Amino acid sequence: MIYEDPTYWNNEVAYYIERTHKLTQDKPCITIQIPFDRLGLDENMNQIVLSDFALREWVDHIEALNEGIYNRSRSDKENGAFYCFRPTNVLMQRNASFVEVISGKWYLCIMITVQLPFKDNNKAMRMLCKMLLKEVEKFIAKFDLIKLNAAFELTKKQNMIREWLKSSGYCAFIGNGSILPRNKDNSGPLEDALPFTSPEDVEVEICGMRGMGIKHGVTVITGGGYSGKSTLLDALNSGIYNHIKGDGREFVITDQSAMEISAEEGRSIKNINITPFIKWIPHNSAELFSTDYASGSTSQAANIMEAINYGCKLLLIDEDRSATNFMIQDNKMRSLIKREPITPFTERVKELHEAVGVSSILVIGGSSEFLAVADQIILMDNFVPKNVTEEAKNLCELEIPRERIPHTKWEIERNITTDHFSSYP
Repeated sequence: MIYEDPTYWNNEVAYYIERTHKLTQDKPCITIQIPFDRLGLDENMNQIVLSDFALREWVDHIEALNEGIYNRSRSDKENGAFYCFRPTNVLMQRNASFVEVISGKWYLCIMITVQLPFKDNNKAMRMLCKMLLKEVEKFIAKFDLIKLNAAFELTKKQNMIREWLKSSGYCAFIGNGSILPRNKDNSGPLEDALPFTSPEDVEVEICGMRGMGIKHGVTVITGGGYSGKSTLLDALNSGIYNHIKGDGREFVITDQSAMEISAEEGRSIKNINITPFIKWIPHNSAELFSTDYASGSTSQAANIMEAINYGCKLLLIDEDRSATNFMIQDNKMRSLIKREPITPFTERVKELHEAVGVSSILVIGGSSEFLAVADQIILMDNFVPKNVTEEAKNLCELEIPRERIPHTKWEIERNITTDHFSSYP
C-alpha cells in the first residue's frame, strides 16, 4: 500500500517531510511538530516569543547532530548534514519556527533541512529515524520554561515602553546600561564597552527604566570621529525591533515606523514626486521622476518621499551615508550658484515635522548648518552623550574665525612583512 501522507510519528511528535525542490530530492525539508502538552506550554502565551525562543534553543541541538556525523574529508553531500535557520538577536516572527493548530491540538513547529548522504541509504535512515528523533527528545527534556518566562517578561516590558512612546512626546528611548557598540562579527555587544548613561537633563523614566528620551522634532547627534555617534544611530535603527536578553540593546526602543535614509546612487526610481527637494530636472519630470540610475541627491530625495508615503514618522540619517549637496548648502555657495534645482534638507527638515509630523534624528559631524534648525543637540564624547543644545544655539549666532591647520608630513614610511601571508588561494 502507498501512503500519500508524508507524516511520521514518534512519541506524539510528528515529522512532516516534503521536498524543497524537484532538483534537490536528496535535501528534504522536515517540519518537526511538537505538541504543547509535551513541552508544558499554555495556549494563551505569546506565539512570536515562544517560536523565537524555541528556534534559538534548537540551534544547539542541530550543532550536536552535525558533530555526531561530521567528517572533514567529505563534503556535506557525501557525508550528510542537518541545517536550520540561525536567528540574529532580533525578536521577530519567522517561518522557520511557528505555532500551528492541527485537528484542534496545538503544536510548536520547527523547520529544518536535511542533506542526505550520497548513495548511503543506511546512514540516511539512521540520520532520519534514530539521530533526529533522539535529539528532538533531548530538546523536549531540556526545554526550560523558566528561561522562556523570562523572555516573555522582557518582551512585555519592551512593549510597554513602545506603547508609552506612542502616547508621549518622544520617538525613541535608550535605557541606561545599554551596550551599543557591536563585537567584531556583529553578533552581540562589544566586550568591555562603556555602558550607556543618559545626560541628566534629558533623562526620563519609563516603566521603571531610566534612560535618554529623544523627543519628536529635529535631533542632531554630533561629535568627533570615532566618538560613537554613528553607533548610536545604528542602535536606534535596530530599535524598531525587540532584542533578546544579552544583546545589550534590549532597551533601545524606537518608533516602529522609523526608517534609515541614505543616498543610493544607481538605484531605480519610478514615478516619484521629488519636487519638495528637487525643483526641476533637465529632460525629465521632477513631479513624476523616473530613472534607471539615480544620482546621490535624487536617490535620497526619493527615499524620503517613499518613506513618508509608507507612513514613516521618524527619519534616521547619517551624513556619512548621504549626498552632501542634498543635505546642505551654505550662504556663500548659494550666492555663488545662481541656478540651483536642489532644495537642501536643512530647509525642509523643520517643515517635515511641523507639516506632516515626521521627526528626524541626524548624525552630523562636519557642518553647523543643522544646528540652527535642531530642537535637541546631543554631543557624543568617547561614547558619553552630553546635551549641548543651548551651547550649540549660542554658537550659531557667532561668526567664529577658521583656525589655520599646520602643514603635515606626506612621505610614507612603510614596512611590508610576510606575516600571515600565503601564496596559496
